[in-house]
Amino acid sequence: MSTATTNTSPALDPEAMLARARATFDIEGQAVLGLKARVGESFVEAVRRILAVRGRVVVMGMGKSGHVGRKIAATLASTGTPAMFVHPAEASHGDLGMIKAVDLVLAISNSGEVEELTTILPVVKRQGVPLIAMTGRPDSTLAQHADVVLDSGVEKEACPLNLAPTASTTAQMALGDALAVALLDARGFGTEDFARSHPGGALGRKLLTHVSDVMRSGDQVPLATPHANVSELMRAMSPGGCGAAAVVEPDGHATGIFTDGDLRRLIEAGVDLRTARAQDVMHRGPRTIRVDALAVEAAELMEQHGITRLFVVDAQNKIVGALNTNDLMRAKVI
Repeated sequence: MSTATTNTSPALDPEAMLARARATFDIEGQAVLGLKARVGESFVEAVRRILAVRGRVVVMGMGKSGHVGRKIAATLASTGTPAMFVHPAEASHGDLGMIKAVDLVLAISNSGEVEELTTILPVVKRQGVPLIAMTGRPDSTLAQHADVVLDSGVEKEACPLNLAPTASTTAQMALGDALAVALLDARGFGTEDFARSHPGGALGRKLLTHVSDVMRSGDQVPLATPHANVSELMRAMSPGGCGAAAVVEPDGHATGIFTDGDLRRLIEAGVDLRTARAQDVMHRGPRTIRVDALAVEAAELMEQHGITRLFVVDAQNKIVGALNTNDLMRAKVI
């Protein structure tokens, strides 16, 4: 008869795991907070130089610093600073030709002594390309070649062996984010600019999609005259599934709205539908939205007033379209 055994290895001790996780947070948190005391004139100068660049910021780094560099380049590019990542090892085999005199190099290395990077530094400098170094050793080879040095040094790594890049890469990431945010602010980069560089995202859809992009138009707009009877109102509402009809004057201005809910209430109240006219049963002052408004504004207006549809008007306040929550959902605005 076999007996079950329990693995009591310290490595699988839940308390030990949680203690190591908390220690990691403490160490990496301290690494990031430690940057606050060291950012100064060199950081300001780095921002100034990047703002003055006519080309792109070329970010370089090896190993884990390279992974961080790719993220920094992506963040810069998405927040108004043209940037790209070039691998140092590939640079010495032809990719150095991607770097032009109008560019600026942001080189990242905790030690500042990575051979693949230090090998190409003299070539970069001979091209007259400005060099910003992000390093944990301000006395390193990388720092000595740089025009501006950003100190990303940390007291220790979160790795218990003090070997694996952990706290140092966290500090690099935070310093890169600080650069991107400072540049974003200096450029006056706004939400619409951000949306243009993220057209496929939720924010892009909200800030770039206008009512005119999602509304129903032409024959799909349910319209009726003030003298229309209930049968005519129902025929106007049926196509397109908008669930309402705008009651409009001959000049195109809306004076009211009649919904399928209004029809149910009339039936429940026993109103003689044969004699009723649109002007007698409509709700006056329908909610409308301008054709050039953002679609997200239409969603906010519907939510504010607890309605599910809106009619769209032009600059002269004439009906030119209609939309409901289903239209906004299909456009992924809501």
